[in-house]
Amino acid sequence: MIQALFNRDSDGNLVSFEVTGHAESGPEGSDIVCAAVSALTFGATNSIEALAGFQPLVDMDDAVNGGHLYVEILQDITGEQFHIAQILLESLRLSIQGITEEYPEYVKMN
Repeated sequence: MIQALFNRDSDGNLVSFEVTGHAESGPEGSDIVCAAVSALTFGATNSIEALAGFQPLVDMDDAVNGGHLYVEILQDITGEQFHIAQILLESLRLSIQGITEEYPEYVKMN
């Protein structure tokens, strides 16, 4: 099962996300749930760098529990960079929430 955790600061801003596990909704290479979550998380991470103009802290390990990705927004960025990152992270959260609602047996989210 995929577990997605989104963390907010005291002001309600998203500051990090962590995705672990594997959906196991189909054979390896044909698992559409895992592919969707992977595409969304990697797309959001790459978009932060390309559109917000900074590199977030990224920790990734494919060998841990079927996969592990942790992404954190660091504090030394401009207000505009933070705003862009918020839009991208909220979009990611909403997209994964949609997958969770469609495939609750394969994805859980906080």
